[in-house]
Amino acid sequence: MILCDIGNTSYHFLLNGKDKKFLLNEELEYFNDTVYYISVNKEAEKKLKLYCKKLINLENLLDFKTSYKGLGIDRKFACLNVNNALVIDAGSAITVDIMENYKHIGGFILPGLKYIKEIYPKISPVLDCEINLKLNLDKIPLNTQDAISYAVIKSIITPIKELSKDKKVIITGGDAKILEMFLSNSICNEHLIFDNMKGLINDNNCITKR
Repeated sequence: MILCDIGNTSYHFLLNGKDKKFLLNEELEYFNDTVYYISVNKEAEKKLKLYCKKLINLENLLDFKTSYKGLGIDRKFACLNVNNALVIDAGSAITVDIMENYKHIGGFILPGLKYIKEIYPKISPVLDCEINLKLNLDKIPLNTQDAISYAVIKSIITPIKELSKDKKVIITGGDAKILEMFLSNSICNEHLIFDNMKGLINDNNCITKR
């Protein structure tokens, strides 16, 4: 089975259980088997069609009700069948969605770690620092690298902690393992969206051969 999650910066494939990513400006492989996909990028979706004999857009099969206007298909799939949890997709942007009794209550969006980090050198070259992932957030920083790291990490995890409380936190996306380090009540599932895509395919009996 070939699955593809088209985002704002890359094509993320699951090819027979193995991850493979292509940047949007890279050449793709040609696929003879059916590719099941979701997409938040129409132009990238058009490009994928040039490399595939058969495509099935799983958005057409999804029934996900919410009062949130403009909820992306990737967020819908991340939240599918989730009960009483915060669902976080930590990619180019960090999306946080609240699920209660299997219903989507709402959510918010933060810049991704990479983009927050890129702000600092624009202020001053001396602020061009890597994020210290071993930082102790219980201590006030005493150097510039830790000061930036503290601000970046705290700005992300503080609203998540405030909302989670009695809920579990499920994290997916490229930076999932980083956020998991700072959220003790979290579960990391880097294949959450793919798992839910598979579930929808099986529920609809739409698996096809070549």
